[in-house]
Amino acid sequence: MPGKFDLNAYIMHHVGNSHEWHILPFFGPVTLPGFLTVHLLMLMIGTTILMFLFLVVYRKQDRVPTGITNFLEFFVVYIRDEIAIPNMGEKDGVSFTPMLCSLFFFILICNLTGLFPIFTAATGNINVTGALAYLIFILMVVGTLIRSGPVGIWHGLVPSALPAFSKPIFFLLEVALLFIRCIALMMRLFANMMAGHIVIMSFLGLCIMFGLGAAILAFPMAVLFYCMEIFVSFLQAYIFILLSAIFIGHMYHPKH
Repeated sequence: MPGKFDLNAYIMHHVGNSHEWHILPFFGPVTLPGFLTVHLLMLMIGTTILMFLFLVVYRKQDRVPTGITNFLEFFVVYIRDEIAIPNMGEKDGVSFTPMLCSLFFFILICNLTGLFPIFTAATGNINVTGALAYLIFILMVVGTLIRSGPVGIWHGLVPSALPAFSKPIFFLLEVALLFIRCIALMMRLFANMMAGHIVIMSFLGLCIMFGLGAAILAFPMAVLFYCMEIFVSFLQAYIFILLSAIFIGHMYHPKH
């Protein structure tokens, strides 16, 4: 006789970085090789989808783009004209647009794949979001050092109008803020994606635990949160690259 359904264990197994991938319920779990976890598999799938979209499907043509090309180009142009250039300047904005677009579509794909029953969101793993935030940290610090040297770092962190005696203290505070900004990037994306999936699975788990009576209320709520999670997937990808462009632009072009 099967054991009692444990909703907590069910949720934590599906949001955790497990070695067991549930392809379909009636097939049971598939144990992945030791080096491969579900979230790593989702990263590989997301990268494959991204490369397929832009290396195979996407075709930049002289005529007005149509179909999927038109859909993708809308985001590319918006990121360049409304995010990169306003926050990083004309030259750096154009130069960083490919990187910001790659980040946006990669995060978006990883967010959306988690909404398919057999997949999970790689961005619901703090190691993944931490690596993305670390990339932004490297671009902020190392990029500024390469471009302007230690003096550029100083001007990027300390307003020139401050009194001389307060500048060392302000410098230490800004260094701390540098780390806090990247930690915020990491935690915001991770927490939003994990929380959304936990909520959806909680409502679906209630249907399993309490049957038809609970399903009358729980299932519509799960569908509602599912639709909301689609919006959140786009929103979190947008917020990540918007803040990244602001943070990098602030370091490269201090306005004080």
